[in-house]
Amino acid sequence: MSIADCEEEQGWGVLEGLPGDPMMWVLVFSELAAFGLFLGAFIVAHAVNSAVFASGQAALDVSLAGYNTIVLVTSGWAAARGAASARARESRRARLWLLLAMALGGAFVAIKLVEYAQEIGGGVGLETSVFFTLYFLLTGFHLLHVCLGIIILAVVCRRADPVHVETGTVFWHMVDLVWIVMFPIVYLVR
Repeated sequence: MSIADCEEEQGWGVLEGLPGDPMMWVLVFSELAAFGLFLGAFIVAHAVNSAVFASGQAALDVSLAGYNTIVLVTSGWAAARGAASARARESRRARLWLLLAMALGGAFVAIKLVEYAQEIGGGVGLETSVFFTLYFLLTGFHLLHVCLGIIILAVVCRRADPVHVETGTVFWHMVDLVWIVMFPIVYLVR
């Protein structure tokens, strides 16, 4: 039995009206659950070790994280423009928007690596404190998703087919959403 047969036989229910492939939504919801658990652990650990977390947060470069927020949100906007262009059957324009989204995603990665280099150069690592263990694991997990998102956008950019572009941008918007929630929790909330 093929995936298409399963879709016909079982239907997708609530996922049916969403843009892109329903299986991407299944992946996105599972990834959101994983990030939610990770953020929940971060919040609980923060409540238990507030002094350690305050000290750790003070060592972070909030301005770089702020720039990264602007970069990633702008990248999400470019991806949305790419999806709109693909739906309008403007393949060339869709590719240009997706290339911009990928370039901004690459800028996010570069800025995050500069931030990591500053922290590691300052003597901070995974074992420095519970704050930095969770910080590196959480932001590293997100960074991995940014890199995966860039690859997904590159794959869907090749043909710029509306369904594939929408499917790729669904993942990219999940990456945006996670950072928008993660940024204040990790960097700002004392």
